[in-house]
Amino acid sequence: MDKRKYLNPETVAKLDNMSLRARLVVEGYLIGQHKSPYHGFSVEFAEHRAYGHGDEIRYIDWKLFGKTDRYYVKRFEEETNLRSHILLDTSQSMRFSSKSVTKLDYASYLSAALTHLMLRQKDGIGLILFDEKIKKFIPPRASKTHAKIIMESLENIKVGNDTKIKTTLDHMAERIKKRGLVILISDLMDDPDQVLMGLNHFRHNKQEVIVFHIMDRQESEFNYKERIQFKDMETGEVITTDPWHIRDAYQNQIKKFKKKYQSGCRKQRIDYIPLYTDQPLNIALNEYLNKRKKSG
Repeated sequence: MDKRKYLNPETVAKLDNMSLRARLVVEGYLIGQHKSPYHGFSVEFAEHRAYGHGDEIRYIDWKLFGKTDRYYVKRFEEETNLRSHILLDTSQSMRFSSKSVTKLDYASYLSAALTHLMLRQKDGIGLILFDEKIKKFIPPRASKTHAKIIMESLENIKVGNDTKIKTTLDHMAERIKKRGLVILISDLMDDPDQVLMGLNHFRHNKQEVIVFHIMDRQESEFNYKERIQFKDMETGEVITTDPWHIRDAYQNQIKKFKKKYQSGCRKQRIDYIPLYTDQPLNIALNEYLNKRKKSG
């Protein structure tokens, strides 16, 4: 069985529980790594690093050399530990979906896979669920029992209310004292200027930050064919319109919205990764590992 099929979010949605989803997504990802140009930067090497001048020969992993024809030395625990916090938006707007997988579904699958991946690397991982305020805070740990706690929390997410991202970012920036990696997973349906100010709070504290901007394809393309009623999932406001009358203006606004985040994050040296809910999860995992490599 080719486990790479589990990188497809619609396939993942059919699995029974979050722990199984996380494991199969990561296993599918690792198989894909061995068949891609990323080979050599797989989680297989999470406890290794490239052999360098001054390293002792006795620490070379000869079995790994046999597989890769490259020299790697085993990393010591103090070299591998990284503390990460996943901030997951659970507000009403995250419930939106034009197909079978909502933004919140996709975000929770990604959070679970990242958790599994980090624990394989012996990194500490914490989880914050929020909407207009913080709903749950699980401090970073690196144990198997900790993984169970996070998976159960992701399995039982309750959709919240309005979005106030900056409030959460400011609160967590004050609470997270040790330097590490902060991962925001959200549709960012909030004032971009305010959100960027909140993200800068982390950068001011010397945290590394990566933002996964989750959107449904229809939110960007607005490819509706008939007169339709739209309802704001957070305010309840309703409008009825002919989509072709507003499509161009809407698409321009979305482009400006995304560009604002992209340019703002670039200025603050924050990794900004836009993702659609129909895209395979390995895209996000590659971005995380690239960030992990720089941060670690």
